[in-house]
Amino acid sequence: GILYVRGNPEHEAAVETHGIKPLDLVVLNLYPFDAAVASKDATFATCVENIDIGGPSMLRGAAKNHRYVAVATRPDQYAAILADLDANDGLGTSYVLRKKLAAEAFALSARYDAAIASWFATAAESSAEEEPPKEKAPLLLARTGSKALDLKYGCNPHQTPAALYARSGGTLPFAVLNGAPGYINVLDALNAWQLVKEADAATGLPAAASFKHVSPAGAALGVPLNAEERRVYDVADDLTPLATAYVRARQADPMSSFGDFVALSRNVDAATAMVLKREVSDGVVAPSFDSDALTILKAKKGGKFVCLEMDPSYVPGEASEYREVFGVGLAQKRNDRGFTKADLGNVVTKRTFVEDDDEAAKRDLVLASIVCKYTQSNSVAFAHNGQIVGVGAGQQSRVDCVKLAARKVRVWRLRFHETVVGLPLKAGLKRQDKVNARVRFVEGGFDAMSASERAAFDAVFEDSTVPPELAASDVAAWIASLDDVALASDAFFPFRDNVDVAATVGVKYVAQAGGSVQDDAVVQACDEYSMIMACTGIRLFHH
Repeated sequence: GILYVRGNPEHEAAVETHGIKPLDLVVLNLYPFDAAVASKDATFATCVENIDIGGPSMLRGAAKNHRYVAVATRPDQYAAILADLDANDGLGTSYVLRKKLAAEAFALSARYDAAIASWFATAAESSAEEEPPKEKAPLLLARTGSKALDLKYGCNPHQTPAALYARSGGTLPFAVLNGAPGYINVLDALNAWQLVKEADAATGLPAAASFKHVSPAGAALGVPLNAEERRVYDVADDLTPLATAYVRARQADPMSSFGDFVALSRNVDAATAMVLKREVSDGVVAPSFDSDALTILKAKKGGKFVCLEMDPSYVPGEASEYREVFGVGLAQKRNDRGFTKADLGNVVTKRTFVEDDDEAAKRDLVLASIVCKYTQSNSVAFAHNGQIVGVGAGQQSRVDCVKLAARKVRVWRLRFHETVVGLPLKAGLKRQDKVNARVRFVEGGFDAMSASERAAFDAVFEDSTVPPELAASDVAAWIASLDDVALASDAFFPFRDNVDVAATVGVKYVAQAGGSVQDDAVVQACDEYSMIMACTGIRLFHH
């Protein structure tokens, strides 16, 4: 018997009296309840029929008696059991293995019962033969997971322990090829991967994202760089499309991208790895890596650079997603609504898209909208030539988002000014120090600096003196030369002031949800600036 305890007087007597043979190994597979529920054609009766009764009883009995009985619940355990039998000359399995198998069996039992309980609680609202409505949140939420990876700590060093869990006894959708990812690294990686995967699918171009604290500092597509961009971004002219995408993503806001986590939508080649190598970055997630690219990246950060290989076919098994805040659980349908060029069809302004002439603008609006989808709300994103050039994230006021992002656009644009490109920086400065110096020069306001700040700033220039700052008229003229910028918002514009601010940085194309009582005023403002605006009807809040 399964529960036969060797050496127990009562059990020994019963075995002798009834001729019961001892069982050393129990092998079973439970009815596929989860698969039955997931099937589109499954009826209530079919789901009930796939609730295993005897299997869980045998499973739990064997696991309880693991001192004497080994229990196998998955085919992928068979090899380890056979190897253990061989190691013991076929005389039985080791206690260490039996104990491990018992733990896995109890975990399977818990997951199985949790799935049944969650499903049946909702099904009980319906008549006996009805399939419960799958779009309803479950009345009983019973979720289980298996620890897949220990993390050093959570958001902060005092938040320990911390770990990653795989749902329902599965595995993580990515493999850690190098380094030890942190809690925030994983949050960045999972959000950034979704962004680049969707952007690539929507545009057909390789995509890259530079994430910091669960929002993109930049994102871009593999649109070729022109000579001016290569000069300002300080890159060679032989970049691959994927390397180009990351250069653009990083150069949207290179100060904010310092120490970023990178997502790349396609296989990482050596050219892209070399671009990553020279930047200060924590890690990268991508669907695959060439061997020479991985060798380059593994040497970065003294061998601590994180490389995550994502399964490109992975889709979460559940339509809903769950989180817990301050001991309270929340559930919602996962935001799997993709954004494509087709969502730009409802143009509400006098100017409309001209086929072929405005394809690049549509591409930029799609990219900017997808960026908003994965940015902490409220958010807006400005795009130009396949590149995000300004992100406004996490502001309570939408116009503050626009102002913040527009300031980033101005800084980005002024980095192309000949005076800024030719700044006499001291030889030997690190790459990031050069970036910081140019951005600080663009920001101006030197007279308002403290004596200490000014001395430190002077020190990065030849002759230890910063050149005169750009004249206001020069700045205005340079910004005015910027045109054909695209702007997307994660929700409607409540007032026209958003459009007024956007117009100061060359915006000519807008995508936003629409639906505000101020829509007419916003449309009028767009018409005044000869903008094209599409109301998508899609809100893209992200928290």
